[in-house]
Amino acid sequence: MATYLDTILAVHRSKAIADSRDLDELRASASSCGPTRNFAKHLRGDELSVIAEIKRRSPSKGELGGNLDASTVAQEYERGGAAALSVLTDQEHFDGSVEDLVAARAAGTLPVLRKDFCVDERHIYDARIMGADAILLIVAALSDEELSRFSQIARDLEIAALVEVHDEREAARALESGAVIIGVNQRDLVSFEVDHERAVRVGASLPESVIKVAESGVRGPRDAVALRDVGFDAVLVGETLVTAHNREEAVRALRLPNAARTTAP
Repeated sequence: MATYLDTILAVHRSKAIADSRDLDELRASASSCGPTRNFAKHLRGDELSVIAEIKRRSPSKGELGGNLDASTVAQEYERGGAAALSVLTDQEHFDGSVEDLVAARAAGTLPVLRKDFCVDERHIYDARIMGADAILLIVAALSDEELSRFSQIARDLEIAALVEVHDEREAARALESGAVIIGVNQRDLVSFEVDHERAVRVGASLPESVIKVAESGVRGPRDAVALRDVGFDAVLVGETLVTAHNREEAVRALRLPNAARTTAP
């Protein structure tokens, strides 16, 4: 059965095939960029780390923050104690843009993940050139050869890779590629529904040496507590934060899950 992810990937692969830019020139440009901010280091700590996402639209929920100012939102997230930012740059399906990423990174000191669908090595070079500190590699979207090659390119460029998985088989593939940051997406690829037990199941298969990130379906402090208790180092949260009345306080509540034990409704 074709999934929504399949539809998105088909668009990106078609564009990649039509991309005639010279690989050597792109690689040289990416290699000459300034230093990145240490994405992995920011996710390690005594408290649960929050990767706060700037997301204008969701395929399942429609418009979320269509009129938001990326700089302002980034500053709100940083004041709330976010460890890093995630910025959607996919325009067709999420109304994202490179401009959002550039503005968000310039607004503060946090490392920034380029949240997009990487299916070609040019996408990694583009991410480095636009100033991203990390890229997303979705295991379900890539062959083993692509996953290993893209991971190595990221390492060579000193840009972090958040490797996203949905089940134990994909987790094993991520580990085989040398992933050190693994995100468990709790959203089912077929139904697009969130399974709040998925992170628990898949996370248990990951070694302690890996930085574990829970993605999708984090609704508030109670979910953050549960994920921290089963060994996750960070949560990546978009919809809950971008639609919050007070984004700064919403980030702070997720960042302090131990306090949330007694305050969450």
